[in-house]
Amino acid sequence: MGFLLLSGGGVAAPAPADAPTAPLVVSYQVAMTAYNAVPAQTDADPSTTASGAASNPEVVAARSRDLKDELPFGTIIEIDGPTDKQNNCGFSVVSPILGYRVIADTMNARFTNRVDVLFSTKSNYKMSDGRMVNASTIFGVCQGMTIRVVGHLDPAQMKNLPKTQEELVTIVERLSSPVLALARTK
Repeated sequence: MGFLLLSGGGVAAPAPADAPTAPLVVSYQVAMTAYNAVPAQTDADPSTTASGAASNPEVVAARSRDLKDELPFGTIIEIDGPTDKQNNCGFSVVSPILGYRVIADTMNARFTNRVDVLFSTKSNYKMSDGRMVNASTIFGVCQGMTIRVVGHLDPAQMKNLPKTQEELVTIVERLSSPVLALARTK
């Protein structure tokens, strides 16, 4: 039996045993960068991530090796902007193409406490001087980013990652539904 505690020192009342509970949201403060699936920024096979999934710039993110226990392959994250509004990274420019991301890749061992978002080589922005610059370059290094774990995919199914943001949103909505969450716990 659970209890509901009312704010203001109110009375604790028993909650129904089958009442759905909100999922625990885990968040982390990390540095964040971006990359493209090209040989100069990956290993010898830029089309495949370390988890075996395809390098899909719609949904893939990598994590530094020190975060492998906190963010194993298949972890679905939501990305918030930097906590310091003075941070001059390009988050505000590229945020419309971030969406949810699935941890499916691993970064070079020299990086720690970092998440790296995969962008398409065609995600270019026109600068005020007329140059076209890729989203990964514009993003730069964003310190103090908050990421929230919003779900997990089966790591054994990494080759079957969602192909689009729409598919990933549907999965996240299904995972966060109190009715479905309750059904999964019974």
